[in-house]
Amino acid sequence: MNVELKENERIDDLEFKDFRLIQNKDGFCFGIDAVLLSDFAKNIKNDSKVIDLGTGTGIISILLCGKTKLKNIVGVEVQKDVYDMACRSVKLNKLEDKFQVINANILDLKNIFIQDCFDVVVTNPPYKKQNTGICNDDEKKLISRHEVLADLEDFIKVASRLLKDRGEFYMIHRPERIVDILSLLRNYNIEPKELRLVFSNEKNPPKMVLIRGVKNGGEFLKFRENLYIYNEDGSYTDEVLRIYGKIK
Repeated sequence: MNVELKENERIDDLEFKDFRLIQNKDGFCFGIDAVLLSDFAKNIKNDSKVIDLGTGTGIISILLCGKTKLKNIVGVEVQKDVYDMACRSVKLNKLEDKFQVINANILDLKNIFIQDCFDVVVTNPPYKKQNTGICNDDEKKLISRHEVLADLEDFIKVASRLLKDRGEFYMIHRPERIVDILSLLRNYNIEPKELRLVFSNEKNPPKMVLIRGVKNGGEFLKFRENLYIYNEDGSYTDEVLRIYGKIK
């Protein structure tokens, strides 16, 4: 299907089930974190109703449509132009029957969805607290990277409200926020169940953390084996190649 591209937009081949994604080369483009999160969440139950908080251009939702047998997924994106790209990517991949995108701030979802209506929440939220780190002058990148319009607690609070009892929560974030994340999850009745640290290689500290929680779940946290992105020579590890579908 042909779709109209706007200035500075391109179509990227996701190299998975012929999926493609529209992105603006001058905007915030997806990274390996989105790919890792979609793989981490690939074991969600069949016929699940899923919501992707802060979907961006829709990368995680599109990959989950191919990796799982979910019933449907709703992507929530606050930036109008990024939402528009995601909508066109839905059409480009002929996913209209599974993937719906809405243009809204996650804080307004209480006016759109009733409580306890989703089986799964996935989210790759802004990592940095407002007014910390190097702030990008580009407003779109600033909103994607910093907690400008909603913070970590907002994402977890909204997720808890939307999840059904025993519903699953999947997030990727930064290791330096682990204490905040675990504290907030339990505060909002999402019990942390699995945690996996992601490293660039064996010589460096972790750069990301994958977390699965269950709403009203029992107390038991499992640490999964570390995930390494690169070998010593800079090539992708076999696990990352499998995640990208390069090897079986």
